[in-house]
Order: sequence, then C-alpha cells, then structure tokens
Amino acid sequence: MESVKTYIDSFPKDVQKQLNQVRQTILQIAPLADEDISYKMPAYKLNGKPLVYFAGFKNHIGFYATPSGHKAFAKELSFFKQGKGSVQFPLDKPMPLNLIARITRFRVDENEANKAVVE
Repeated sequence: MESVKTYIDSFPKDVQKQLNQVRQTILQIAPLADEDISYKMPAYKLNGKPLVYFAGFKNHIGFYATPSGHKAFAKELSFFKQGKGSVQFPLDKPMPLNLIARITRFRVDENEANKAVVE
C-alpha cells in the first residue's frame, strides 16, 4: 500500500512543499489520527471515523472535511472553488493553513463528541 510520504513525493517539489504543509497542519491538530491512503489520497481517521482528506492536483490542493466541516466553515470557504464535499485551494496562493487547522480542530472535536455519545 502506498504511504502518504510516497504519495506526496510523486508531485513536483513546489507542490510537495504545500502538500507537506497541509499534512503537518493536520498532524499538529490531530496527532492521534491514523494516517493512511483512502480513495487514492491521504486520509485521516480518529476513533475509526473519517476526519479529513486532501489531494494534490495540477493547479490546486483538494481538501475534504466531510459535509459538516464544510458547512461549519461555509462563509470562509466561499472564497474558494468548491465541489461536492470538497474545496480547492489554488497552488498559486499561500495555503490557508490557519483555516485548515481550524476545520481539522472542528472535525476532531466533532469526532470526539460523537465517540462520547456512543460510549
């Protein structure tokens, strides 16, 4: 199985830098998350449940924070091109790492709250 490092290393150096920034931001906020490849992209799960995903493309990095993550930050994400359940951060602009961190924190908190309800 492909690792996240191998996935990131398959991109040009300038894109690798931005993908690594996104990866490190997620891991700083969710250090206990399981990191894997799912749907052919880096995927993070906590308590066995999806947290966030990201993927590199020619002109952008796609970020996938499940419907709740996108809904909670709809106003801030409205400045970016979006698809169903995804947002596109252009490679020719600085990565919005603070926004990625806050969305990831929201998803961690949501995941933990849902875990508490189940237990």
